[in-house]
Order: sequence, then structure tokens, then C-alpha cells
Amino acid sequence: MNNIYVYEDSFINLLNLIDQLFINNVKPYNIKTTNYNPDLFDNLVYLKIENKDILTKYKKIVDKENFKIIYYVYLSNDINKELIIYYYLLNYFKYKAKVMYMRNLNCVNKALTISNYVSRENHKFKGFTRFRELKNNVLFAEIEPENNILEILSMHFKNRLKNEFWIIKDKKREIISIYNKKKIFIYKCSQFDILDVNDSYNEEQIEKLWKLFYKTIGIEARRNDQCRRNFMPKKYWKNILEVSDEV
Repeated sequence: MNNIYVYEDSFINLLNLIDQLFINNVKPYNIKTTNYNPDLFDNLVYLKIENKDILTKYKKIVDKENFKIIYYVYLSNDINKELIIYYYLLNYFKYKAKVMYMRNLNCVNKALTISNYVSRENHKFKGFTRFRELKNNVLFAEIEPENNILEILSMHFKNRLKNEFWIIKDKKREIISIYNKKKIFIYKCSQFDILDVNDSYNEEQIEKLWKLFYKTIGIEARRNDQCRRNFMPKKYWKNILEVSDEV
């Protein structure tokens, strides 16, 4: 039987599980979230662990750069991310901070590739995210990223729009980020929808002016659709106001 260690989906729970595996010197066949559908020869193992100080512990024993790498891997949509993090940390405790330069190790090469992918997507959405104004003067944006970047993207807008109330909804994962000018709160919210968009003349005119500006500054003779898609992948266009009509 293949022992699949299962955890409730959160970074803290994953660290708790991995830490327990290290303590007991267990090398898992795989690690999955509780919604995993087992195969015939899978044996699901649930470990009830609750160390509330696990983040503090790992931030002390893992340097900042490597901790960021494993966290970004966790945010990714890679189906084997838990096992990659497990082996990355296993090698980290053997080689310490220099492990990130050891791309000859399969787990390190995969972790760095995935982490960079998440980081690049987060960087793109800093420019791709488009806010609209709700009737209660709250700014609202919808995104559909490949990876679960809502939290790290929200940290950017906490600094960028620190004097505004705003909400960002990840439509793919049905989660929302709410900022109240002080803190960021992230909730599961499958029923939340953009039902209260400000349909005032002012909001409508702003959208029209922005689309007009985007079209006006373009030089038709230098139009390069392939280049535009490289910098702004078409899979994101439906939530980007100025190009949403072209989807």
C-alpha cells in the first residue's frame, strides 16, 4: 500500500505535517490535501497535529529566501507541490542556505522553477488587475490567475492603495481579499459577486475614457499582436477593461 499523508489545505497545516514526518523520520509516498481522491492501492494517513508556533519555528530555522521559495511553491497549482516542498526542506537541513544553488537536485530545480513561475504571475497581476468602484465607494477587482497569488498580490495593493477600501476576488478559487485601510482579510466566498457596481455617469465615463485612451495611444503601423500577447497573455484579457472587448 502507498501511504498518502493528508492535510487540511493551508500552509501552516502542511508545515505541521512535514515537520512531524521529519521528527518521525518518515519518507512519504506522497502528500495531498483532504480532497484527494485515492487510487486503489493508496492508504490515506491523517495526522492530527497542531503546533501554532510552526511558522515561527520554520522562519527561525529556514532563511528568508528559501522560506519564500517553499511558500511560493505552496501557492502554485503544481499537483506535486507538497512532495517537492518536503524534499526541498529535507535537502535544506542537509545543505543549508546553499541548497537553492544546487539545481542538480531534482526537487531544487522543480521548486525554483515553480517559485519563479508564481513570482512572475504575481508581478504580471500587479499591472493586470483592474479596479471598479462600487456604490459604497469600495474598489473591486476580479482576477483568475493560474496560481493562488491572492494573498501576495494583496500585499502589493495594501501599499499601493493603502488609503482605500478595496476587495479583490479570485474567481477561479472563489476566495476574496478585503482591505479595510488597516488589515487584509481573506475569505472563502462563493456567493460574492459584482452586483453593486457603480453605474453612475461618472464611472461609465471613466471606463469609456480609459478605453479611448488605450486605443488612441496605440500606433497602428507598429501594432504587434504577438508581442502584446507575450507581455499580456490572452487568458487574462476578460478581466482587463481595455482589452475585454477583444476576447
